[in-house]
Order: sequence, then C-alpha cells, then structure tokens
Amino acid sequence: MQAFVRVAELASFTRAADSLGLPKASVSLLVQQLENQLGARLLHRTTRRVSLTQDGQACYERCKDLLADAEEIEAMFQLEADQLRGRLRVDMNQAVARDLVLPHLAEFLAIHPQLQLELSCTDHRVDLIREGFDCVVRVGGQVDPGLIARTLGQMEQINCASPAYLQHFGTPRSLADLADHRLVHYVPNLGARADGWEYLENGELRTLDMPGTLTVNSTDAYSQACLAGLGLIQVPRVGVLPYLADGRLVEVMPQYRAAPMPVLLLYPHRRNLSKRVQVFMDWLTGLISPHVTSIK
Repeated sequence: MQAFVRVAELASFTRAADSLGLPKASVSLLVQQLENQLGARLLHRTTRRVSLTQDGQACYERCKDLLADAEEIEAMFQLEADQLRGRLRVDMNQAVARDLVLPHLAEFLAIHPQLQLELSCTDHRVDLIREGFDCVVRVGGQVDPGLIARTLGQMEQINCASPAYLQHFGTPRSLADLADHRLVHYVPNLGARADGWEYLENGELRTLDMPGTLTVNSTDAYSQACLAGLGLIQVPRVGVLPYLADGRLVEVMPQYRAAPMPVLLLYPHRRNLSKRVQVFMDWLTGLISPHVTSIK
C-alpha cells in the first residue's frame, strides 16, 4: 500500500522508488501484488505516464486512511522519544536551513537517533503532495489547496547595501534617490518579471521600478551579490544578522522597508499525522518562533 500510494502521488514508478529508497522493479512488483490481491487494475501504465484508474482512485483514498491509522497505532506504543523511527522528507529555503535549522539539527537527531531525515533546500516552490514531502517551511507565498498551514509568525525585512557600494554610489535617503542606484533583483524562476523596490505607504504595499544589472533565483546568491557591492537588496533581517554585526552590510532607508514576510509550516491535509511528523514540526516551531514576530 505504501508503494502504491507513493506511485499514485508522484505519477511515476521511478520517482516513487527514489523516494522510498527501493529499486524500481521492487516497487513495480509490490504494486502488481496489491492489484493481484485485490483483483483490480489500479493504475494505467504507458511509456510516458502513470495514472489512477477509477478503482485505483477509490483504493488510493482508503489506503491513505489505513496507512495513517497504522502509523497512529504504532505511535501509541512509542512511549520514549528515542523510539521514533522512519523517514521524514522536509523542504525549506536555503536561508532558513543554513541560519536556523542546520546549526541545531544534530541535537534533534541525537534525541531521535532512529529517524532518517531527507532535507531539501531550495528556493523553488515544491509540490508537497506529488513529491512526497511530510512538511514544508515556506517564507512568503500562499497556501496551496489541500494543505494545512501553521502560521509561525512573520519576518521583518530590511534594506541592505555593502559599505563599498555606498562609497561608490552614495547612501540613498529618499525614493527619489533610488533613481541613481541599482537593485539586485530576486525572482523564484529566471525569466519572471522582478517586482522592483517594495515599500509600505500608509499600510499599503507599493512598488517602484529600479534598474539592476543582476537577477538571481537563490537567496544565497542574493545576499552574496549584495556583499560583492552589486546593488541594494531587501531581505529578512534574520538572514543577514552576521553581516550586519561585522559591518559587511549596512541597513539603509529604514522608513521604506518591504512588508514583513509570513512564515508558514505546511503539511498535507490528512486525518492523522504520524508521531514523527508531529514531533519534528513542534521542534521546528520552537526553533523558528524566536526569530519571527506575531502577525497583527
């Protein structure tokens, strides 16, 4: 059932096998055994795609419930924290992983030595259900249909520049001054239109087109470009704290900041969450909460 559910969610035997850590042939055999046992064809298979049959759709919904029940029963008897076991697949952007999670992850895994964690660090929005993620930390953006969101708070954004950049271009103090400055543009996908300079005016978000010679799609590249003097950036404060502390970056125009970014913990809409997912999400919440402010 686990193999079948993963194939159904990913629409691929190959991707399902990779996510389960099994050979593709083994996953195919497991699904075939389930079909033989039930006496029904669950999947349409072609050389290009895999899709559910009508019977397969009904079986998929019931299998998800049965697997959730099995995990819940197993969790009832895992009385000690170090008895939590299984695989967790999690996604978050590079900055959250680098600055908040990875420095403390060894402590969590030491408490739960039988857990196996798959950590995806990408600035691209993943498909949580299709790609088999248990939970996702998302900074900014909206909640996809079929997902539950736990709001952790919001991250304050500031405007930054390097001292070398300010020495060359001067320090901007008004929106009019920005005409003589460069902005490092950030877009999730290259080719998309950059928003420009964002700022709040009377509680409303406004944007101002700004020139720039560089567009990036990585939060790491975004901050590194600013450190290299390639332009101004607008970034969550928590992501540049070390650079502000040692003077490699300087805050500018605090009266024209972008809107704070909501921080969400997303997970699939399931009747029951496994104990290991609940424990990990509670740990993440406690880890991130000191770095965010409540949403008013």
